[in-house]
Amino acid sequence: MSGEIEARIERLGITLPQAAAPAANYVPFVQSGNQLFISGQIPMGPDGLEHQGRLGADYTVEQGQAAAKLCAINLIAQAKAALGDLDRIVRLVKIVGFVNSTADFTDQPKVVNGASDFMVEALGDKGRHARSAVGVANLPFGVAVEVEAIFEVA
Repeated sequence: MSGEIEARIERLGITLPQAAAPAANYVPFVQSGNQLFISGQIPMGPDGLEHQGRLGADYTVEQGQAAAKLCAINLIAQAKAALGDLDRIVRLVKIVGFVNSTADFTDQPKVVNGASDFMVEALGDKGRHARSAVGVANLPFGVAVEVEAIFEVA
């Protein structure tokens, strides 16, 4: 039986993927006390890696938002793997979005809105969070966006 958060995600037409295994020598999440730290997630879709490109050159803000949303879906999948029950989430504390962008691109916050908006849709008021949106020169595998998160959990 799915809980309230999983039911909300299902109503959004989203099927949570299997949480991705780490690509190097790190763990996908760490719980310390009542905080759950989720390693940066890239836009991995059901058919593999998606959204490779640089904002301001190859990618539009809207495409970047889709990449950020997919990262957020993968964050929720990692939270499910860590907690078993997403209803253990008390709140999303913070996300940090890294945007692969050209030196003159300044709309990183608009791109990371793709993750922020999904988190509020998926978690309701528990999804309102602090945030940073940072432009970077490159990301692993040339992806457009990477997002990490900190949750407060019960």
